Amino acid sequence: MVKISNRLMTVASLISEGNVLADVGTDHGYVPIYLMEQGKIPRAIAMDINAGPLERAKEHIAGCGMGDYIETRLSDGLEALRTGEAETILVAGMGGGLVIHILKTGEAVARSAKELVLQPQSELERVRIFLEKNGYVTDAEDMVFEEGKFYPMMRVHYEPEHRAGQSDGTLGRRQGDADYEPEHMTGQSDGGQERQLSYLYGAGLLRQRHPVLLAYLKKERDTYRSIYENLKKQPAAGHIEIRMQEIENALAQNRMALSYYGNKGKD
Repeated sequence: MVKISNRLMTVASLISEGNVLADVGTDHGYVPIYLMEQGKIPRAIAMDINAGPLERAKEHIAGCGMGDYIETRLSDGLEALRTGEAETILVAGMGGGLVIHILKTGEAVARSAKELVLQPQSELERVRIFLEKNGYVTDAEDMVFEEGKFYPMMRVHYEPEHRAGQSDGTLGRRQGDADYEPEHMTGQSDGGQERQLSYLYGAGLLRQRHPVLLAYLKKERDTYRSIYENLKKQPAAGHIEIRMQEIENALAQNRMALSYYGNKGKD
């Protein structure tokens, strides 16, 4: 049995059972092999832009006796995948800018899949805004902490009629929380703030009051506070004042997100 990290195991848990998988940037092919061993998928297409990692994936696939079920393809993003060929497309372990590039250049293929499972390593806000503006609806989110790093991830699907600002990006109350209302929402009807929080931190993660997101928010708060205190010690200057204002704004957003956790989010 192949052993995979907690990050990859959590990514794999977002993939719907019974779907044909296309793993973009498969590297060693661990996720398709793991899912096949679990009996969760019938077959997979493992793709990578680099011949070296793809060759290693081939070796691992053959070594696990999966050669008849997992095909390997040299591919720049979704280039080697045909429209409708995969029901789930996995794009994990790469920067947010590259994730967006892959979805843009392979737009028809990406939209033809039943679901996309994405795990951007950076620029989460930019990725979430791109998804909302391009008709993708978020179905599930998760987050893990591994080897000193935080890894948010999401499962989305394309809806032709979906438009930015529809309900998947709003936060609201969790089921069963009839008496719970985040501090920053009290008396406010404008959804602009909660939408911004959903871009920054993930509406699903905030709705769940995900424990790993809580740890991330507390670390972010401490980092911003440290930066702010250091800025206060600097000689007065225009660029210092601008940076201090940016940090104040970031701390305000962080405080709003932490308010979803009630007492757990307080100092």
